[in-house]
Amino acid sequence: MATLLPRIQVTPTPELLAAIEAERRRRPEASRSEIVVELALRGVESEAAAASDRRAERRRAIEETRGLVEYPAGYLAGLREDWDRGGAA
Repeated sequence: MATLLPRIQVTPTPELLAAIEAERRRRPEASRSEIVVELALRGVESEAAAASDRRAERRRAIEETRGLVEYPAGYLAGLREDWDRGGAA
C-alpha cells in the first residue's frame, strides 16, 4: 500500500519471528507488517501500564512509611541550607 509516511526496516530475529507466528495463528488474515505494527503498539501500551504500576507502588510505599522516622529538630533546615550552598560541605 502506498504511503507518505517513512518506512522502517526490521530484521526478523528468531524472537520476533516467534511472536509474529503466534499472532498469525490468532489473526491469520493479518499481514506480517500489520502484525509487527500491532506487536509494537502492544509493547508501548504494556510499558506504559508497567510504568503506571511502578508509580502506584512507589506512592503506596511512601504512604506506608510516612511518619515512621523522626528526624532531629532543625534537620530539614540544615538540608535546605546545604542545598542553597550547592551541596558543598
